[in-house]
Amino acid sequence: MQQEQDESFGLGVRHLTVRLSDPNAKWGEAYLLEETRIRDALGPLALDIQHFGSTAIPGIKAKPIIDILVGIPSLEDGLACIGPMEKIGYDYAGADIVPDDHLFGRGVIGETRTHLAHVVEYQGFNWRRNILFRDRLQGDTTLALAYEELKIGLAQKFAESRAAYTGAKKVFIDKVLAEAGFA
Repeated sequence: MQQEQDESFGLGVRHLTVRLSDPNAKWGEAYLLEETRIRDALGPLALDIQHFGSTAIPGIKAKPIIDILVGIPSLEDGLACIGPMEKIGYDYAGADIVPDDHLFGRGVIGETRTHLAHVVEYQGFNWRRNILFRDRLQGDTTLALAYEELKIGLAQKFAESRAAYTGAKKVFIDKVLAEAGFA
């Protein structure tokens, strides 16, 4: 049932690879369903849950993976999320991939990813950084389209390396955040 639902939302990318899809109005619905599942699983540990990443930016191509930001009281509370997240189909990828970020993935382990949950300290550095970048792109179509153009080129260049693709976007992201006064 869950896999069929993910497919109906156009979700799923082979593990560690990059593939962009045209914008899909169903991505917002897919996020809302997942937000409810995570909120129910984590209870009061989840202070806030937000949709971020390119699937949260209307009108641009994105990797068809729903990125979810889960704000918890402190980074140490991330370990308490492992059991509840596993019960709803997420595997724990660790806290060493992205600094100050507990990363959880959903999909078929080693094959495809449909959702990534980034569990971070609520209102901490990663929380504020991700929300500000999302908000800037949602509020500025020209900026969003420039980001899409960058992503298209990088997806062609780094189709087999999601880490290289993500790393190559950093200069653009840092510039947008610096222009917004984020330090």
